[in-house]
Amino acid sequence: MASLFSGALQLTDLDDFIAPSQDCIKPMRVDKRPGSGAAKIHIENDGSYFQVSQDGGTKKLERAKISLDDCLACSGCVTLAETVLITQQSHEELRKVLGANKMAAPDQQRLVVISVSPQSRASLAVRFQLNPTDTARKLTAFFKKIGAHYVFDTTFSRNFSLLESQREFVRRFRAQADSKQALPVLTSACPGWICYAEKTHGNVLLPYISTARSPQQVMGSLVKDFFSQQQHLTPDKIYHVTVMPCYDKKLEASRPDFFSQEHQTRDVDCVITTGEVFKLLEEEGVSLSELEPAPLDSLNKDLQEVTLEREGRVLLHFAAAYGFRNIQNLVQKLKRGRCPYHYVEVMACPSGCLNGGGQLKAPDMPGKELLQQVERLYSMVRTEAPEDAPGVQELYGHWLQGEGSEQASRLLHTSYHAVEKAGSSLSIRW
Repeated sequence: MASLFSGALQLTDLDDFIAPSQDCIKPMRVDKRPGSGAAKIHIENDGSYFQVSQDGGTKKLERAKISLDDCLACSGCVTLAETVLITQQSHEELRKVLGANKMAAPDQQRLVVISVSPQSRASLAVRFQLNPTDTARKLTAFFKKIGAHYVFDTTFSRNFSLLESQREFVRRFRAQADSKQALPVLTSACPGWICYAEKTHGNVLLPYISTARSPQQVMGSLVKDFFSQQQHLTPDKIYHVTVMPCYDKKLEASRPDFFSQEHQTRDVDCVITTGEVFKLLEEEGVSLSELEPAPLDSLNKDLQEVTLEREGRVLLHFAAAYGFRNIQNLVQKLKRGRCPYHYVEVMACPSGCLNGGGQLKAPDMPGKELLQQVERLYSMVRTEAPEDAPGVQELYGHWLQGEGSEQASRLLHTSYHAVEKAGSSLSIRW
């Protein structure tokens, strides 16, 4: 029988897959009082268990159950011990939420956000003989067709996960000589590996494991914290679904570490596998290759923040604020004396000048897709540090008489003036 899960872990004829016929249950707990002698268990024809005491009395025992705390994420028992979890995190559950949204009043609907992993996208691309870019766009079209509001790519969140892992490694590497910081750093993006480490060799392995969240859970933070604020919604009003290549990602999403007690919601509400997406396509009678593509959404890039840190202390705090919503927020912070930034780039248009009102429009292309293509081509333009641009230093010396000179101040700087509001008849006192 071919293995269904974790094929990479097979060693010759050994296989970590547990067939569905192999039950996985906790040992029975028998009420054994001192002096009562050995307890006897009687099994009825219907499979029920009875504890038989020495005096012949019987007591029906509850069937043993596996909780997530007992699971080692071996993947085989996904059809048994994790039945409830799979019910809560399946394409059928996604269907229920989408169906409830259609029946609910607009103010009672939940915002459905779907984040797709690049691994799942690649698998679907092979199945439908598409390139990854077309697959992403066609998946976006499909999910929005059945009722999703936003579709993101978890490649974006992977950047944060990698950067945080990098910083953690550098910090541990530098501190190893003066402290007991453990090396090597062991990555933490695979939930099956994490469950194994936690439940079998915790004292040995845990000091080595990186504390950086996986891309899935970073995406959960972005959606339920940053994105919910941008949408002016509480996190529980967003239903966040991830498309992942692994069943154990359902287990990861259910960890109590990723549950908000304040809002009573998980960072990732539902995880569906690549195979479940394929089932969803089949049930809808849709072939991915025949769908018209639609552009992936992007998290609100109109507010970006960057910090310069040294030894964990923030030295400088920079930001980019695009669009008047972010401009107003910036203004309020300045008025209240609570602006944390040292330098801010401000633009009136969302997405900046690439989305300027004077830009060309494409009548046969959606605005978002057009903007994405413009951004992609703009990013290909070769850039360099301003001080390294040919001719700049020469002109500073010969034309402007040096950096910081009066000539440079006169020709390269200006001043701005407050404009008094024009009077209107509404402000006239009669």
